[in-house]
Amino acid sequence: MSWIHPLSGEAPPELIGGKAHGLIVLRCLGLSVPPGFVVGTAAGRAFHRYGRLPDGLGDELAAAVAELETATGRRLGGPERPLVVSVRSGAAVPMPGMMATILNLGLTAAATDGLARETGDRAFADDARRRFLAGFEEATAGQGAPDDAYRQLELAVAAVFASWDAPRARRYRELHDIPHDLGTAVVVQAMVFGNRDEHSAAGVAFSRDPTTGEPVPFGEVLFGHQGDDVVSGRSLTRPLRDLSGREPAAGAVLVEALNRLERHYRDASYVEFTVECGRLWLLQARPGRFAGPAAVRVATDLVDEGLIGRDEALLRVSPRHLGAAVRRIDAADLLARGTGASPGVASGRVATSSEAAVRMAAHGPVILVRPETSPLDLPGLAAAVGVLTARGGPASHAAIVARSMGRPAVVGVADLTVDNGRMYLGGRSIEDGTVITIDGTGGEVALGAVATVSVANDERRERLLAWADEVVDELADELAGPGEQRSDPDRLRAAQDVLRNASGDRFERP
Repeated sequence: MSWIHPLSGEAPPELIGGKAHGLIVLRCLGLSVPPGFVVGTAAGRAFHRYGRLPDGLGDELAAAVAELETATGRRLGGPERPLVVSVRSGAAVPMPGMMATILNLGLTAAATDGLARETGDRAFADDARRRFLAGFEEATAGQGAPDDAYRQLELAVAAVFASWDAPRARRYRELHDIPHDLGTAVVVQAMVFGNRDEHSAAGVAFSRDPTTGEPVPFGEVLFGHQGDDVVSGRSLTRPLRDLSGREPAAGAVLVEALNRLERHYRDASYVEFTVECGRLWLLQARPGRFAGPAAVRVATDLVDEGLIGRDEALLRVSPRHLGAAVRRIDAADLLARGTGASPGVASGRVATSSEAAVRMAAHGPVILVRPETSPLDLPGLAAAVGVLTARGGPASHAAIVARSMGRPAVVGVADLTVDNGRMYLGGRSIEDGTVITIDGTGGEVALGAVATVSVANDERRERLLAWADEVVDELADELAGPGEQRSDPDRLRAAQDVLRNASGDRFERP
């Protein structure tokens, strides 16, 4: 049995995972992807069945590494021109930040010396090794990294497989109705370094604004950093437009990549990227999965652009999307303003830890307030009705998870601090249990359960409702007519859901 697959061909996500599938799409579109391979989901399921890596995987892993060494002209663990790799999870369904990732693998002591000689930058090589050692220890529950690159790789693959059953990963699957028996793949790729020099960076980008749906590239970038710094929320990111200002060639390639992906997916798209010494590399791609009014705008705009039809637009917009930003905060005395990262308004009691949020949620709605969130905060995110963070942007962990759960989120509130059961904001000390209101559309934060105001009907929302009316009328006529019934239940259900959300239970499900 072949456990390992190339980053090419037409293997389905169920076999190689969604991340590898997205990388193959990028390659087919002629875009730059670091070379690598994928250990498939079947190996992950075998790992969980037997409690170890399956027989034969070690030999396949050695052969795949040898091919990667040939492709790159480098050697894993070698003292000259060392091959350094990333080891990342890749489930068939995206599970952002829930499983292990190990970057800079292969940096043994000798390989680190070799990287320092090759680049002429000892500080860079030492920083890369420091990041590797810390990431390896975190992923393996405290196990130190051996000074053998192949053994590092075997342990890292096992650690990623094991992270499929981490409590936060299981909880995420339960919240999103993802089957526990799917398993994850492991993607191994040659590293590209966003912290290599002043012409290097890491970032994330959407083809359209995920908060409004506006058809302009949107995202975040960090110069001189690696990708985990961007999504963690711990570092102050720059808006994506700064990439084109500082590295115009890389910025132009990124915009073209986003355009190609939109045409391929017929949807807004999301990518993770690294710029190394001025060259752009793409590390992940998938449809954008927008929420709220952004989903409504994207659906209707794509119809106007001829990429999808009316019926498909209705299937893509849920009642939750239609109702997410129907109301906004009406408060003259705002505590602060940050960045709206997930639309909607939520009021609840402040909970400054995940544990407090879970405990307090049993007695009423809570807002999780953190400096930034991490995957360890998932229980609190699931228990809360909204999230507020001091750091991070629209692509941070807090923003991504909040959007996936339909929770309002405000991030990047610069003067917010959290300490010992209190938050400090707007010159006030606010203890756990105090009620606040957040507006995840405009980024406002207010004290108390403040009033909201209705937002004027959006023209795109009204068009979507009109399409739903038309579909229901068409299918009602068809059902009432003579002959064989040919109606599509998915079309009817989508249209009825849209109308029910806007007008009450106007129609009964068939």
